[in-house]
Amino acid sequence: MPSITPIKTNEAASQSTESTRDYRNYTSPLIVVTLLFFMWGFITCMNDILIPKLQEVFTLQLWQAMLIQTAFFGAYFIVSFLYFITSIVKGDPIQKIGYKNGIIIGLIVAALGCTLFYPAAEFHSYGLFLMALFVLASGITVLQITANPYVAILGPPETSSSRMNLSQALNSFGTTIAPIIGGYLIFDQVASAQIDTADSVKLPYLGLAALLLLLALLIKVARLPRLEGSGKIETGAGAMKHPHLVLGIICIFMYVGGEVSIGSALINYIKLPQITGLTESEAKHYLAFYWGGAMIGRFFGAVALSTLKRAGKFAVMALIALVTFVTVYALYDLNQAMIILGLIAVNVLVLMLARFIPNRTVGLFAMAVIGLLLIGVVAEGSLAMWAIIAIGLFNSIMFPTIFDLAIKGLGRHTSQGSSLLVMAIVGGAIVPPLQGLFADLTGDLQLSFIIPMICYAYIVYYGFVGYKVKEAQV
Repeated sequence: MPSITPIKTNEAASQSTESTRDYRNYTSPLIVVTLLFFMWGFITCMNDILIPKLQEVFTLQLWQAMLIQTAFFGAYFIVSFLYFITSIVKGDPIQKIGYKNGIIIGLIVAALGCTLFYPAAEFHSYGLFLMALFVLASGITVLQITANPYVAILGPPETSSSRMNLSQALNSFGTTIAPIIGGYLIFDQVASAQIDTADSVKLPYLGLAALLLLLALLIKVARLPRLEGSGKIETGAGAMKHPHLVLGIICIFMYVGGEVSIGSALINYIKLPQITGLTESEAKHYLAFYWGGAMIGRFFGAVALSTLKRAGKFAVMALIALVTFVTVYALYDLNQAMIILGLIAVNVLVLMLARFIPNRTVGLFAMAVIGLLLIGVVAEGSLAMWAIIAIGLFNSIMFPTIFDLAIKGLGRHTSQGSSLLVMAIVGGAIVPPLQGLFADLTGDLQLSFIIPMICYAYIVYYGFVGYKVKEAQV
């Protein structure tokens, strides 16, 4: 994989930097930065708990409740767009302030957004909740723009996909435990106290604000390598001259839109009488399986795309599967543990068919998701529920691998390309309300999963065709 270092003013200088860089000193910084991925994964998945909660508190229609995702992911678009415009006119901000300062700024803004949940609950205002989510997501957007390319360049270029998947696995760990912890704090505790107000979100989000500020302090004192370089800060939209990046932007839009839409509707889907008829408190555990599948799949992806020998890869993946089986068995029961193990086996089989090739894996995984969505639309009962939950396993490697494929070969335009890819996360703001509107108009939530199915059809195209690096269009 060619260099993606965004720090020099010409390609020769970039290649020279790659050849002389000592990657042995990057392990500790990589560990510190991956904590960011965990935090924003946890916070993002908390939205799936907020949707049914605030829908009940404010008596909202589903499409109105989905505006939670619009406010959250809309910030990704607006902040990233402003970043892109700034980079055209003034030069790339990250090259000016550095990755470390960019990360700290993002954490502080995100903490402010969490703090705003308190007055939103106090004044019982859905509008204030949406504003708090927008501010919170603005901070996370800055983290996405800085942390994703930073992880990609914290090591040899040929293993960047592996590092991206490993970091995103930590992100998925956050999304896995968020439904359990968030559901306990917001649903179970409120039910036990017989309180049906928005006050239940106050303490959880104040706690998140404190953790974000603590993490900002940790980043401040940590010795992170400065990789921006001291070259001339260039202006212009150079990243847009790369066709595979432009197609990758659309692909990120489609992926995030599909993933978030499915996760947002999952609790309401499981509650359907023809599916399981479970309560919100019971359904949250299955939401954890959905996001947990993404975590397991990303660990598999990190191993599969690493430099380990084939036998070593299978040994590590077998160990991950065993730990997963034991964990699910200990927390739930043997039946669910066997189901999860079976789904993992199918996931690994598709991974083997892809021959551990990044773009081929993206394409085949997207095809698998389409098949699972079809089952979720036409089937009923446990089969339909587990088909939708299994999508998490196949979502796993998509975001980090698409991201890595899209910034491949951008050189000094990598940070700008990263901002455009983060801007495309706005798909999470647009697709969920479309699915919610489809469900409201047809009265059929199950049929509404056709909407994310369209998104994954495009991902199939990008995985097999659109990813190819071509000469930059001048």
